[in-house]
Amino acid sequence: MPAPADIVKVAIEWPGAFPKLMEIDQVSAWNLPNPETFALQNADSTNFYITEKAQMAQQLHERIQSSSMDMKLDALKDLANSSRDITFAQEFINLDGISLLTQMVESGTERYQKLQKIMKPCFGDLLSFTLTAFVELMDHGIVSWDTFSVAFIKKIASYVCKSAMDTAVLQRSLAILESMVLNSQDLYQKVAQEITIGQLIPHLQGTDQDIQTYTIAVINALFLKAPEEKRQEMAHILAQKQLRSIILSNVIRSNKPINDEMAHQLYVLQVLTFNLLEDRMMTKMDPQDQAQRDIIFELRRIAFDVECESNNSGSIEKRKSMYTRDYKKLGFINHVNPAVDFTQIPPGMLALDNMLYFARHHQDAYIRIVLENSSREDKHECPFGRSSIELTKMLCEILKVGELPSENCHDFHPMFFTHDRSFEEFFCICIQLLNKTWKEMRATSEDFNKVMQVVKEQITRALTIKPNSLDQFKSRLQNLSYTEILKLRQSERMNQEDFQSRPILELREKIQPEIMELIKQQRLNRLCEGTCFRKISSRRRQDKFWYCRLSPNHKVLHYGDLEESPQGEVPHDSLQDKLPVADIKAVVTGKDCPHMKEKGALKQNKEVLELAFSVLYESDEYLNFIAPDKHEYCVWTDGLNALLGKEMTSEFTRSDMDTLLNMEMKLRLLDLENIQIPEVPPPIPKEPSNYDFVYDCN
Repeated sequence: MPAPADIVKVAIEWPGAFPKLMEIDQVSAWNLPNPETFALQNADSTNFYITEKAQMAQQLHERIQSSSMDMKLDALKDLANSSRDITFAQEFINLDGISLLTQMVESGTERYQKLQKIMKPCFGDLLSFTLTAFVELMDHGIVSWDTFSVAFIKKIASYVCKSAMDTAVLQRSLAILESMVLNSQDLYQKVAQEITIGQLIPHLQGTDQDIQTYTIAVINALFLKAPEEKRQEMAHILAQKQLRSIILSNVIRSNKPINDEMAHQLYVLQVLTFNLLEDRMMTKMDPQDQAQRDIIFELRRIAFDVECESNNSGSIEKRKSMYTRDYKKLGFINHVNPAVDFTQIPPGMLALDNMLYFARHHQDAYIRIVLENSSREDKHECPFGRSSIELTKMLCEILKVGELPSENCHDFHPMFFTHDRSFEEFFCICIQLLNKTWKEMRATSEDFNKVMQVVKEQITRALTIKPNSLDQFKSRLQNLSYTEILKLRQSERMNQEDFQSRPILELREKIQPEIMELIKQQRLNRLCEGTCFRKISSRRRQDKFWYCRLSPNHKVLHYGDLEESPQGEVPHDSLQDKLPVADIKAVVTGKDCPHMKEKGALKQNKEVLELAFSVLYESDEYLNFIAPDKHEYCVWTDGLNALLGKEMTSEFTRSDMDTLLNMEMKLRLLDLENIQIPEVPPPIPKEPSNYDFVYDCN
């Protein structure tokens, strides 16, 4: 028969008493009055509570309203620490604690206005602890962000707009504004009315990277939540305020190394900036629109230096013939009406924008490419028009134009922050690369797709080194000629031996189970080492962590919250919670996870879904994870499935299997070097016709 729910077996310390390991009915072992008002607290100073009802919540609620400044300050400091625990947070929120804090922010600061000059440090701490407690309480996702007044928003915004503000207050104010914008469309509109880009820019020009990070996070949030029709307007304001050059000078090229959170925010800004191209990318050209057709006339004029012919110069047929000839030289598919080429989406009008930018800003290179190809034989010319359209489409795919930013990505490219028209400049470099590769491959029109594949490989390989400037990117491409790409391909092929003969396939099949067992042991060993995960909350980004690891006997999952990202492994005894492996019912991933069914900022992002998994235990209890990266996701889902006796199916398992199998095969076949292995085994010798023979010992 199971023990009553209120009976627990714990090691307990009480001031002045010897620690006891006992079964107790909550805290009645000490005959305390009103035991329901007390809580069991872990003795490792983590401030986590075992029982639900905590007298501390009531006491702190009363203490923060004290008229004594010192008592109020101590209470708010304790509140900021205790609010990290969800049990305490729930109790404090039930006492209408959030409203109390917001009222203190709205009106309490005026009450101490006179004290600011003589007690400025104390006032800064008072406000800092108040905002910290507020942020911690809101992070649990218990209270909706839609409940806050305009007065509270104005007050938080005022702390951001002030030129000289306590660093801790400024940091938390920026974090609150980011969360408001991301979690409520109504609050986005109110925040947007209170904060301007001009008021945020000065915070980027300081030296505190945390403040810079939170500032860019607020700009990203405003950018992300802005209605489509206002994004271009906002981008124009950002350009006017020289946001890009300020970030380049004060962040990217500063002496401080860029941490992961800053790299993520720069990546988000990069994605949101490129997403401004989506509208043009998905806009078809209207063949009847004279302004759009004039752009094509401009391309023809710059290439062939022709004056606009008067209406009377030559017959209509002659002019049409001349246009058709020139449009063919320009490499359009439709020589009669090139406008039709731009009806394919993507890339739509974005391709025409790129071509015009190239023709105007890199005129010599543009004219050289067009004239060079128009003088070649028809089958060897590299069609500038068709190439530009397909290249624009390819660049949009490489940069994922139109996709939402990933939750866990840090993949920003410094070179895109070095120019106001970085996408167009990127195109100009790549279109010249395409023409160069076409000549190196001696390609004909039938080879068009092959050339595009090589060019894509050249671009993606060059991007992997994260060039600091467009010139560095261009230099990298110079070293990735078609000949070099062939060498790299051949080298990679040589590392992937082709083991396709039947005897080798049979040997692979025979040793595959032992390799799978080896992979399984590696996955379980990694689970025993454990992994640090980011905590899941209503805020999109935060520096809160929890750790999970498997016990050495593979019987229990140990997990618990951490103050900061750990350096190395976290011991089992420092993790507060346990989950027996025997209690695990199932492991679910992606959209099936409970925390992926909730609505939240960027929650349904494809990348986040790919990193989410949950462990189901008991009837409806879950342990929810978002892996730091794809590798950790595969390690944990593989390891958990192995624990449950299920098949490991991740892509990393397949990759590891192939790598280890190939290596094992090479080792086993070393003795057969230069010996040809037949496709079929040799025939069995025939049985002798008689057995009348002896072995001659002499």
